[in-house]
Amino acid sequence: MKLSVVVLTMGNRPVELKKAVDSALSQKGVEVEIILVGNGADVPGSWGDAVRVVRLPENVGIPAGRNRGVEASTGELILFLDDDGYYESTELGAYLRDRFTADPKLGIVSFRVRDPEGGPGERRHVPRLRAGDPLRSSEVTTFLGGACAVRRAVFDAAGGLPEDFFYAHEETDLAWQALNAGYHIVYDAQCVMFHPAVAPTRHAMFYRLNARNRVWLARRNLPWPVALTYLVVWIGMTVIRDRRLSSLRPWFGGFREGWRKPAGPRRPIRWRTVWRMTRLGRPPII
Repeated sequence: MKLSVVVLTMGNRPVELKKAVDSALSQKGVEVEIILVGNGADVPGSWGDAVRVVRLPENVGIPAGRNRGVEASTGELILFLDDDGYYESTELGAYLRDRFTADPKLGIVSFRVRDPEGGPGERRHVPRLRAGDPLRSSEVTTFLGGACAVRRAVFDAAGGLPEDFFYAHEETDLAWQALNAGYHIVYDAQCVMFHPAVAPTRHAMFYRLNARNRVWLARRNLPWPVALTYLVVWIGMTVIRDRRLSSLRPWFGGFREGWRKPAGPRRPIRWRTVWRMTRLGRPPII
């Protein structure tokens, strides 16, 4: 099973990028190719034959950039790696190959993210509601986009990542379709990616796209009764969590945008998939 590691970069972190690529190339006992996608930027550095460079003329966003990387890859297993992340273990690739080979219905593995400075890590990096113990592996209903491995057949069956999302929740769109196709998703604490602790709110567009894409996510993937409940719940949670007008104004602007603009093709998951997600502890209303 060949591994394709897709690294999306804007060319502004050359030292971190080299460390990321080197960590992927250092994997033992498995065939690895690296796809470097320059998202509206040149890719710094010179690279060997195991690295393929894809240069995009403009920043097309995270999901479209990663889709272009997958299109240029040839592996049966796709790993997405942030350009400021890296793998410490040289056995990760072989471990993933063996896991996916042994379980044909394993669709996606989400990695444990560790702070290289030794910090406690962030709860949002554990993709489940009971996130207090990052060392506990479990089945989950979504995954981390920059720290994961996806079976190519699953990626293709889901139609790739939704490109209009640009940033935020594109992984969940793919995850729900993977579950609906009968695959399962695992958070595996043995699979570790190191990444500096940074807040997603550092992006100026975070609140708007977070809200817009939640609406699109529901419109595209959920039966209507579940979709409306999901959105009502998230309105309440957002108001309770962040009462600052400076945050709520762009959030509600994005929420309205999510209804005004096309969400893309609608492929509602089956009710038995909704029930399966509920049994896993994450019903698609939260």
